[in-house]
Amino acid sequence: MARLELFGTKSCPYTQEMREWLEFKGTEFVEYDVEDDLAARDLLRSLANGQRTVPILVEDGKVVQVGWQGHGCIISVE
Repeated sequence: MARLELFGTKSCPYTQEMREWLEFKGTEFVEYDVEDDLAARDLLRSLANGQRTVPILVEDGKVVQVGWQGHGCIISVE
């Protein structure tokens, strides 16, 4: 079974939309808030090569989707 990770923020409405979609599909995933969790922010930075748009969906350590239906929020990864 693939391991899915959702990187996003509470302040980005598209993170919530992606979460709701994953839950609707019955998909198991781990969610990280990169605004509140510095370790998650560092992990995102290493996985996404500096990508600053959330939400980001990662499957087995590889980015498979950036944004939600063509929309996303820009975050600071500093």
